Amino acid sequence: MYIALQRSSSALRMEWGPSFSFQSFPLPGALFKKSAVKHPPPDLPEMPPCSFNPEEYKDMSKERMMEIRRQNCNPMTMKVTYYKKPVYIHQGHMQWLWDVDGRRYLDLFAGVATVSVGHCHPKVTAAAEKQLRKLWHTTNIYVYSPLHEYTEKLAATLPDPLKVIYLTNSGSEANDLAMLMARLHTGNFDVITLRGSYHGGSPHTMGLTSNAAYKYPVTGLTSICLFSSQTMCPDVFAGPWGGSNCRDSPIQTIRDCSCPQGSCTANDKYIGQLNEVFATSVPSRIAAFFAEPIMGVGGAVQYPKNFLKDTYKLVRERGGVCIADEVQTGFGRTGSHFWGFQGHDVIPDMVTMAKGIANGFPMGAVVTTPEVAASFAKGVHFNTFGGNPVACAIASSVLDTMEEDGTQQISHNVGTYLLTELAKMRDKYEIIGDVRGKGLQIGVEMVKDKASRKPLPPAAMSEIFEDTKDMGVLIGKGGVYGQVREWRSIWTVYGQVMERRSIWTGTLKFPVCPVSQDLPASKP
Repeated sequence: MYIALQRSSSALRMEWGPSFSFQSFPLPGALFKKSAVKHPPPDLPEMPPCSFNPEEYKDMSKERMMEIRRQNCNPMTMKVTYYKKPVYIHQGHMQWLWDVDGRRYLDLFAGVATVSVGHCHPKVTAAAEKQLRKLWHTTNIYVYSPLHEYTEKLAATLPDPLKVIYLTNSGSEANDLAMLMARLHTGNFDVITLRGSYHGGSPHTMGLTSNAAYKYPVTGLTSICLFSSQTMCPDVFAGPWGGSNCRDSPIQTIRDCSCPQGSCTANDKYIGQLNEVFATSVPSRIAAFFAEPIMGVGGAVQYPKNFLKDTYKLVRERGGVCIADEVQTGFGRTGSHFWGFQGHDVIPDMVTMAKGIANGFPMGAVVTTPEVAASFAKGVHFNTFGGNPVACAIASSVLDTMEEDGTQQISHNVGTYLLTELAKMRDKYEIIGDVRGKGLQIGVEMVKDKASRKPLPPAAMSEIFEDTKDMGVLIGKGGVYGQVREWRSIWTVYGQVMERRSIWTGTLKFPVCPVSQDLPASKP
């Protein structure tokens, strides 16, 4: 992962000035050896084996695809394209992806936390094919089995009174709809989110999102944003307060903790910031509070253990409803529970979900209580594609597959092992500031140094990201400054890897530190 650093000196000098040198980083010399891409060290592990043979690629050339991408696709498509040398994807199977040249990649980002049970999982693929032969499309104006079979299964995974479901096409749409429901039900308008959060890119959810990169200076949107306030993100690593016992994770921060037993000063301070928002930025009555149980795009930030519980209490005292955005954390990704909010010992008034819900097929949902749902029924809302029979058949098969394959337990076992090994890397290298997460919702925050906790510069981050890809491993990036490397791995595929621990350790070395020749000892 750090092979980038030896090649990024010139870019960093441009950013920091001519006085910059790599001696600015007090790191072991092994990090600055020749690039592992050009000169692989002798102990670099091979990619784990795969018996699947992809089809030969016979479609459009890379040059033609890129020409069309530039000329006919919206410029935003080009802007969000990962990597200086893009990956031209051809086929996927479980945890693997192949490009048009036949090169295999280990997908540790799962299509942006979306492919939950594996690319083209045979059981899910069979369910999709079966439904496509019967009925592609109908809507809620008719009654059809796949919708009801799925909503019954989904409701069974959630605690009372969260039993009423409305299906959508995406997470942004689900959050947009949840905001509308909250305002209708409470009669209030103001919504509070966390600074640095991401809840979607639609005009209304843009008001919830607190990251400048995802906002547009458009008249009209500004008025929406005026009714959305942000409280300080309770980040116990990079924030002003935090310690070594704050979060519900196998791995804690490296910061000291002097709190008396049974108390958390960091939590009290962040709740104090929320009370400042109540006192200065919103009316006495509000509509809702939105938060992910663990931040996704925001950088896998985990909060103090009681933060959500204390926040929910304060929000409800002011007439608001509490909304858990489970677009990334849901469906067992955190390992300890099927839903991320359960790890905080709270029950929200609404839960939104998407991404892993249908293994990559476009789908989302809002789950709420009968009381909130009744308020929504005062008007008429219609969605042409929400609850599509193919989407429902796929999502139903995903739930079955999760249960049959034990994906939640796999997420817990593999995630805990990965977090433990990553923490060893953090303890060894100065630029790994923090390792955090639960299950397979994992973030690694890269810093200039542990003392300042300031983000590693974008040029160095870019080189790390590019070279990790060049070694055949796909990971994600997050955080307000793009300083967090994110693992959102596919859940079902690692049982076989864990049985062969040496292969898993080899897999770990690829995205973590492929250039280092003195890696910490791994588990036997």
